[in-house]
Amino acid sequence: MNILLVYPQYPVTFWSFKYALKFIAKKASLPPLGLITVAAMLPREWKQRLVDLNTVKLTDADLRWADYVLVSAMSIQKQSADAVIERCKRAGVKVIAGGPLFTAHPGDYSHVDHLVLNEAEITLPLFLADLDRGRLQRVYTCEGWADLTRTPPPRFDLLAMKHYASMNIQYSRGCPFACDFCNITVLYGRAPRTKDAAQVVAELDALYLRGWRSSVFIVDDNFIGNKGKLKKEVLPAIIAWMEQHRHPFKLYTEVSINLADDEELMALMVRAGFDQVFIGIESPNEESLTECSKLQNRNRDLIANVRKIQHAGLEVQAGFIVGFDKDPAAIFERLIAFIQESGIVTAMVGLLNAPAGTKLHSRLEQEGRIITAATGDNTDFSINFVPKMNSETLVNGYRRILRTIYSPKHYYARVRTFLQEYRPPQSMRGRLRFMHVRAMAQSVVRLGIIGRERFQYWKLFFWSLVRKPRLFPLAITLSIYGFHFRQVFRRHEKRLRAARACP
Repeated sequence: MNILLVYPQYPVTFWSFKYALKFIAKKASLPPLGLITVAAMLPREWKQRLVDLNTVKLTDADLRWADYVLVSAMSIQKQSADAVIERCKRAGVKVIAGGPLFTAHPGDYSHVDHLVLNEAEITLPLFLADLDRGRLQRVYTCEGWADLTRTPPPRFDLLAMKHYASMNIQYSRGCPFACDFCNITVLYGRAPRTKDAAQVVAELDALYLRGWRSSVFIVDDNFIGNKGKLKKEVLPAIIAWMEQHRHPFKLYTEVSINLADDEELMALMVRAGFDQVFIGIESPNEESLTECSKLQNRNRDLIANVRKIQHAGLEVQAGFIVGFDKDPAAIFERLIAFIQESGIVTAMVGLLNAPAGTKLHSRLEQEGRIITAATGDNTDFSINFVPKMNSETLVNGYRRILRTIYSPKHYYARVRTFLQEYRPPQSMRGRLRFMHVRAMAQSVVRLGIIGRERFQYWKLFFWSLVRKPRLFPLAITLSIYGFHFRQVFRRHEKRLRAARACP
């Protein structure tokens, strides 16, 4: 059997880092971890090829070679996924589809030959058994949750690693919290399920043996969902492995704000090599947090929590949302002030959307407020329901937030605030690579000579070189990120203006 694994293309988004990747000559931020994990579940005697459309093109020869095309995608990849499926249909190649997009919207894909939905550890063996018996069904689904201790290590050997800025692994699925706009608990449940420490170490080993020596993203939606196991088993195992291998990786992941409550956990994460965490802060407005059941963020000094985490040696990246029913008219200025004061440099602000299957979608549907399906990109000025706030007021306020926080004046000021607050361990040492030298040279030209932000760039350049020399490479990296964020904002704003100009 010849199996062609196809990963659809991401559009240009906040997290695509498309404009930043050009500085280091990489084609994509991350490889398709879901697909290469599924690949490890297929019979070993089958021949497999991976086509990641974010790094290479899908050719007619690829399709002629394949007995089946296996497609996995998230909602934001829908347009590309639809194009891949249509192309396979024209070529007469059967398609197997799975992943969050197809699990959330199976009704949209009645034309796909086989839907293998939910978690592949459960549904893929059912498909393979029926394939052996010659009586395949069109849809495979399940009610329960997979045991991750039985999940095989991903097929990293299928990757052309040179194309990617970072590698990724998974430790857990599920989140103990129940934010009503989030579909993670719909897809993976509220009880965090985890791999064993030995599995995590084996996957780090696999990356190391293939020559990887850069960052690794642990893709969990809440890495600290099971704090006890992390502190007692997993982080000590990672620390021991890192020390034995002389810290070849920098790790980053997603967590909840209650990380700030556990100094022991933060210290262990830093010792294990973590230097970044993404946190969903969402809003400085308590009523909005209550509305969306973001209870873990309520009754906190959120800025103090952010500073505590950054003092521990973990850079905080964060997500924010506007468009809640309880958002006051002043929410836009409050959010700008919060982001600037906190020193959160990588601040993703999006408009609230209601993904299918979420409690928010159910409530808004009952109220007759759902307009269309969510795009999966809440930074593209789209909103899939009728907001309580006047729509034009909401979109204009949202534009004002982005125009302000990504402007060179405010963005570079925030970088300096962060660098003053950030306290990584003295032992932290980055390996200087050619791509870092290239990025530095590119930044001097694009940002320091021809860029609109050249005054702010050189101001930060010399300030960090003198005041924070150990963090100078990070200052340059964050300057490049800022360039990407501004380009994405301008791209979306241009599209919005064009849409408004149409009669």
